[in-house]
Amino acid sequence: MDLGPSALVTRKAAVARPVFPFDAIVGQDEMKLALLIAAVDPSVGGVLVFGDRGTGKSTAVRALAALLPPMQAVAGCRFSCDPGRPADLCESCQQAAELAVATVPVPVVDLPLGATEDRVAGALDIERALAHGQKAFEPGLLARAHRGFLYIDEVNLLEDHLVDLLLDVAASGENVVEREGISIRHPARFVLVGSGNPEEGELRPQLLDRFGLSVDVRTPSDLATRVEVIKRRDAFERDSAGFLANWAEAAEATRARILAARALMPAVAVPDATLENAARLCMALGTDGLRGELTLIRTARALAALEGDEVVGLPHLRRIAPPALRHRLRRNPLDEAVATTRVDRAVAELFGP
Repeated sequence: MDLGPSALVTRKAAVARPVFPFDAIVGQDEMKLALLIAAVDPSVGGVLVFGDRGTGKSTAVRALAALLPPMQAVAGCRFSCDPGRPADLCESCQQAAELAVATVPVPVVDLPLGATEDRVAGALDIERALAHGQKAFEPGLLARAHRGFLYIDEVNLLEDHLVDLLLDVAASGENVVEREGISIRHPARFVLVGSGNPEEGELRPQLLDRFGLSVDVRTPSDLATRVEVIKRRDAFERDSAGFLANWAEAAEATRARILAARALMPAVAVPDATLENAARLCMALGTDGLRGELTLIRTARALAALEGDEVVGLPHLRRIAPPALRHRLRRNPLDEAVATTRVDRAVAELFGP
């Protein structure tokens, strides 16, 4: 069937659906803050959002994607390589005589639960490689997500072989595809964002540990908040263009806040007293390894930058301790308190109420 120009425009417009504004999301302040921190400093390790259905988990992730400032990338590169980091360029970019630079949106890629390994990691055309000696590679979702966000809804239901693949790539920052003695490598650094309902199953400990921040979201329990959620969602569905226009100024302010925080980050100082407080807290909670302290400090630094502070202090640690540490606690049969309560209790015992 031949599609005329008008049909093509209509089809393209139908795909570009309006996205609910990030700043218009009612409540869920901890989730929104965690996503902003991940946007400021991807090294915090991603965000896990667990909670009830219909609480805005996927809405917040997609809203953040529409909010993020564009990034500089090598023009025409299938992996959106960063021209400012020569060591991280893919093989094609390294061999190019000259690199043209383009401005592209930050990718936010959905990883479906039923995706095959070839769809996620990429596929090699073995027949073409053997017959013509060419490495014909079809990039997968990991390639598309490079320098952006990889979003997995119902991450606790992800198949084990895909979990293993994600663990390998998250640890190395590189995706390796090998078939019949032929190997392709490309950079794959992304912020992993997962959401799910804990009633449908737990997350594998190895993958859980890879998330920097863990956020619990709950259905609002007060009448005023529930009514406001309904009003805003209904207004968006009835007139999305008008609703987006009303929130455009807030979106621009948040975008500017992210850029300012990124610029301030290198100058934010972390005193030894703050490092000691972070270590004392993790020791009191009995977290395994040192990833808890590292994540806590990185997150607190990003929070300080978001708030325009040049020194990380105890207030930053106190605020960010629950999402940074609640998913790193060992099970204690003698303490039935939920993880958040245990973190809050340890903070109060060490640093006062």
